[in-house]
Amino acid sequence: MYFLEVGTGIVTGLILYLLWQGVNILPVLFVLGLIAAAVYMGVNRPGGKSFAVVGGRSTEERLIDFEDIGGQEVAKKELREALDFIKDVERIKSLGIRPIKGILLSGPPGTGKTLLAKAAAKYMDSVFVAASGSEFVEMYVGVGAQRVRQLFKQARTLAMRQGKTSAVIFIDEIEVLGGKRGQHHGHLEYDQTLNELLVQMDGLSGDDKVRLLVIGATNRLDILDPALLRPGRFDRQVKVDLPDKTGRLHILQLHTRNKPLADDVSLEEIARDTFGFSGAHLESVANEAAIIALREGAAQITHAHLRAAVDKVIMGEKLDRLPSPAEKRRIAVHEAGHAIVSEFVQPGSVASVNVASRGNALGYVRQTQQDDMYLYTVDYLRGRIAVALAGAVAEELEFGNRSTGAGNDFKQAADLAKQIIFGGMSELGIVSPEDMPKERLHNAITAILSDVEVAVRAILRDQQTARDRVVAALLDREAISGDELRSMLGVAGYSQCA
Repeated sequence: MYFLEVGTGIVTGLILYLLWQGVNILPVLFVLGLIAAAVYMGVNRPGGKSFAVVGGRSTEERLIDFEDIGGQEVAKKELREALDFIKDVERIKSLGIRPIKGILLSGPPGTGKTLLAKAAAKYMDSVFVAASGSEFVEMYVGVGAQRVRQLFKQARTLAMRQGKTSAVIFIDEIEVLGGKRGQHHGHLEYDQTLNELLVQMDGLSGDDKVRLLVIGATNRLDILDPALLRPGRFDRQVKVDLPDKTGRLHILQLHTRNKPLADDVSLEEIARDTFGFSGAHLESVANEAAIIALREGAAQITHAHLRAAVDKVIMGEKLDRLPSPAEKRRIAVHEAGHAIVSEFVQPGSVASVNVASRGNALGYVRQTQQDDMYLYTVDYLRGRIAVALAGAVAEELEFGNRSTGAGNDFKQAADLAKQIIFGGMSELGIVSPEDMPKERLHNAITAILSDVEVAVRAILRDQQTARDRVVAALLDREAISGDELRSMLGVAGYSQCA
């Protein structure tokens, strides 16, 4: 800005002097205009992008502590250990340890990778510079490489300006920037950008005035270039997975600590019912529950509000569309079939049954399980197939035919049957998915589905009276709880489909 003001003063003085001498200044103005345009284009050229910066005195509150992140105890432990290597510089030198240059966070979306990077910056008392992989690649060759250089330069400059000795560069969606080279035919910009990132990371040293740590985040570890993952670049790979039941409870506690909860709220039950939810999903559950309470004019968030919020996050907003009476009865029969078989396959597995339209679903059964499962037996998979087929079988028993509403159920059942086959749990034994003929695979899937369907049909025929009670309750109230369903069945449940 200083040089711009001085230059403007000199040019103004020159123009006034030429006017006083009677010189035609139009050519001079033309040349000055060209120079000004060139300067403007240079300043605003592609690549003159400023990256988001978090850190320093003015924005310190935007950083978070590791204690503010729930459900990622293993990831936090691994990340802290890696950061301690960077913080304790003298001890690293005395032991001859090569400084860590990069940490790669991998895992599904919404699991807290960005939060972990921010917590790492605060843990190190560092400047935090954030960028997305999509910000580096343009149609102009060389722009991405220039932006990579600018990012590293900006991190060093900000750290020195704020009197700090380290900076964290966080690159989200790094698979866009660091995908395997040679896959983008006719567009070398991707490869040049990645090459520049590799060069910059190779140039990092523990003896620099500002120590830089690059943290990348991705949910596509499989497509990253091997050169990016070798030791000396991303030295640590930290898996940031979906939280388990304990982690989900911790996340719910964090996101409800500033919300008024009623006495009937059981966060433990909500945590148990939300298997497969990420931290972002759980934050949305807490927020949606507060919105529902506000909509109803309630002073506190009740357990019913949280359950409704879980349904909304899973299925979407409740819709106003009203099916005809005949369609509504078919939907009730379909969902009753799912729910009854689910209880017989796995007692206590149904949380609620609903025939209100949400998202793309005309009705749904929300299931829960006592413990998180990561390994599946053949009995468990056959039970899941039974639940998927039960809706269509119930329709056929009640109306003599099936509807298109079971299309997604059949796809799910076929996928589960494939897991049985490719897991070596079918009569075919151990098979290779690549070498198995399509016709043989089709016949094996059909055999499994037909066998399970026989057991499903027997359950629903035996439970005709209970099925009628469930359908009547759904038509009357649209929704029933799992406890109400179990009282209508009047049995503890047992498995007939394994």
